[in-house]
Amino acid sequence: MSKVKLAVIFYSMGGTNYQLAKWAEASAKEAGADVKILKVQELAPQSVVENNDVWKATADATKDIPVATSDDIEWADAIIFSTPTRFGNMASQMKQFIDTQGGIWAKGKTINKVVSAMSSAQNPHGGQEATILSLYTSMMHWGAIIVPPGYSDPVVFGAGGNPYGTSVTVGSSGEMIEDVEAAVKHQAKRTVTVAEWVKKGIQ
Repeated sequence: MSKVKLAVIFYSMGGTNYQLAKWAEASAKEAGADVKILKVQELAPQSVVENNDVWKATADATKDIPVATSDDIEWADAIIFSTPTRFGNMASQMKQFIDTQGGIWAKGKTINKVVSAMSSAQNPHGGQEATILSLYTSMMHWGAIIVPPGYSDPVVFGAGGNPYGTSVTVGSSGEMIEDVEAAVKHQAKRTVTVAEWVKKGIQ
């Protein structure tokens, strides 16, 4: 059987979700997957990004990462999304990307994609779970197979116990409050494993 092809698709303003994506990428590669790490298109005006030191630093750090396209969705057997929370929902940049996949959705190209999601917010109860669930709602419309971490490993509890997907609280200085690296890596490996099962079954 060929390797599972995984797309890790993120949006990050302050660098948190970029770091989550990098941990997921490393773990999935370790699990034997062929991985692409991709960012969604920035929608904010360049002048706004340039006037925010943290935002600009993240933009600079991710400038060489390719922007995700419909071709990447078609290529992937599995997708891990990582997005910050905006008022209890996914960031508009991520929503825009998902909303522009109507063409491939209409052709059945999103069916049976194995998907999982991660998020961040400034407060422990600032909408992290709602953000992941809102993304999963779109994935149900895609006909995707959702793979949450659940409580499948003790590392989930160590990261705060979110069964829907790894989520992290970001402090005022941009630091992650919870230690979620192990949970992210477990979630990525679980996603690859389920994608292997699905791929084997479809073949």
